[in-house]
Amino acid sequence: MARAVSSHILQELFTLEVLRQSAFLLTAQKSRCTVIIKQAHRSVHRMPPVPAQTQTSVRTLHGDLDKLQPRVRTWVEQQARICQPDNIHICDGTTEENTIILNMLEAQKVIKKLPKYDNCWLANTDPKDVARVESKTVICTENERDTIPKPAEGVKGQLGHWISPKDMEIAFEERFPGCMRGRTMYVIPYSMGPVGSPLAKYGVQVTDSAYVVASMRIMTRMGANVLDAIGEDEFVKCLHSVGAPIPDSENGTKKWPCNPKKVMIAHIPDKREIISFGSGYGGNSLLGKKCFALRIASRIGRDEGWLAEHMLILGITNPQGEKKYIAAAFPSACGKTNLAMMQPTLPGWKVECVGDDIAWMRFDDEGRLRAINPENGFFGVAPGTSMDTNPNAMRTIHSNTVFTNVAETSDGGVWWEGMEKPQEGVEITTWLGKKYDPTDKNMKAAHPNSRFCAPAAQCPIMDPAWESPEGVPIDAIVFGGRRPKGVPLVYEAFNWTHGVFIGAAMRSEATAAAEHKGKSIMHDPFAMRPFFGYNFGQYLTHWLSMQNHPGAKLPKVFHVNWFRKAEKGGFLWPGFGENSRVLDWICRRVDNEDCARESPIGHIPSEGSLNLEGLKEEVDMQELFSLPRDFWTQEVKEIEKYFRQQVSGDLPNEIANELQKLGEPCAEVVRRDGGRIRKKGGAGCEILLK
Repeated sequence: MARAVSSHILQELFTLEVLRQSAFLLTAQKSRCTVIIKQAHRSVHRMPPVPAQTQTSVRTLHGDLDKLQPRVRTWVEQQARICQPDNIHICDGTTEENTIILNMLEAQKVIKKLPKYDNCWLANTDPKDVARVESKTVICTENERDTIPKPAEGVKGQLGHWISPKDMEIAFEERFPGCMRGRTMYVIPYSMGPVGSPLAKYGVQVTDSAYVVASMRIMTRMGANVLDAIGEDEFVKCLHSVGAPIPDSENGTKKWPCNPKKVMIAHIPDKREIISFGSGYGGNSLLGKKCFALRIASRIGRDEGWLAEHMLILGITNPQGEKKYIAAAFPSACGKTNLAMMQPTLPGWKVECVGDDIAWMRFDDEGRLRAINPENGFFGVAPGTSMDTNPNAMRTIHSNTVFTNVAETSDGGVWWEGMEKPQEGVEITTWLGKKYDPTDKNMKAAHPNSRFCAPAAQCPIMDPAWESPEGVPIDAIVFGGRRPKGVPLVYEAFNWTHGVFIGAAMRSEATAAAEHKGKSIMHDPFAMRPFFGYNFGQYLTHWLSMQNHPGAKLPKVFHVNWFRKAEKGGFLWPGFGENSRVLDWICRRVDNEDCARESPIGHIPSEGSLNLEGLKEEVDMQELFSLPRDFWTQEVKEIEKYFRQQVSGDLPNEIANELQKLGEPCAEVVRRDGGRIRKKGGAGCEILLK
């Protein structure tokens, strides 16, 4: 009986939303539209409409406010009073609810069904709403220094954006009052991490975007059981609105409502709150992702003694059946998903995926760092993903997936740059709705930051322990990025402090995942530069403090670079499945195998220690591992300048000391053995630094 009632109410919601969308589309007949909406209210609810600005006008179409935990209900009602939606829908995460939400979005022409696949959908956003907007992403604290380091005089800070509580209040008042009039407020209870895990955290998001509801159901563990798990505990409060749909002078009304001029993604760590306005793009609207799982969680982690990081987690098993877990940090669009789902080319090796984007790591009772993937799905970059580069990802996304800003094929499928060419006769329509012309070098079929949003459970190589409440033990931490010059394929930190320095000194080519343009080399410490929830200097201190944990058994730290190019152009390393050869070496170093030689930047593979058997492409190992003196001299200068200008007095002394050691003349390379420091002559260095 309850199920039937739920279905009936959801169908009413569907009818009302479709009528409302029709009203927006008929902008030339505004008065008539008002009548349509009012008639819809009377028809569906069998009672006269109540003025939108009064709280009693907010009807609960699905769920029961009275059954929410008092603290959750109070907060939801507060947001409803401010945003003034016509209706409230409390999401339960069921398949039935999801079906109606998707059908409603299809009727509104926000998404399109892809008949070539099973329950897959395509959304195309407003061209101005395609990526994270770092310049409009802010953190609100009483003291600016709590959020960002004080940069050098005359230098613009790059490690986050601070907003004062007073300015935050003004910005809020300019945006949110009445922003949901004429629409439904969806209440999304969700868990980051397996429900009931000691590492899990809970959140409640309210939004006026049904697209967000459909995506959050994939990316998080969403539903009524989360409300039970929250109980009387704290939860992260997430408020999101796309901004009132703005009539477009050329197209009548936007199918993808957004408000680019007023976009703001704000975080209030002290209150565990996230406030997002004006964007429907995933990184700005799926608030459980970067906003909660990194910015807010990194602050919670600092307060509670754990780490929230922009890292994949994978399990790797050698031919002898010995398994290790690796966490790896790469900037967005630098290959995290490909590595997490890698199909090794080394015979007998197996990689299994725990997560492809975010890791929460906490010490267990034995002093080992254990990690969970707080997410429930993949929000992967589509271009470049193919059966050649990531067959497991391709097998994951053929059902129950929402694609955004990819191209559409005439046979009911999707396409993007890097995929196999469609069959002859199949036409491609770009993400902007134009016929694709492959001869036009300036035309992109898919947006460079187009995405697939797919359930993690569909990945054929998910690790058996990926939902383990206690997490998986981390044996190695890997940092990496896109460095076309100078940085070798792999090297190992001398110790934990040196490893923290390596993370702090990370630099990488800019990618399409944010609004930056061009291919300049940007500083991206820990691949967290856009995601720090507090002062980066304090963040470094927190990382350094991990070695002071009682009985800590810390993982070894490494750096990799799949993207180094030859002087004549072209990548020096084939990458993808061949990266298993690098992971093999890392695993052997974790086991303390003597297969490395010392260099000024860390331990690199000794000659012949990297397993190249069966490698189809010839690799110039000398160029791949060369450390050009001029490059590294300049690298030290760039890192020193960045630390001095951006972190200044907040830089821990330990990190400054590591930089000084890296900058020492080659003849006085510092060797770090068991905490002792001794100097070594430079004969070996002359081979490495040319």
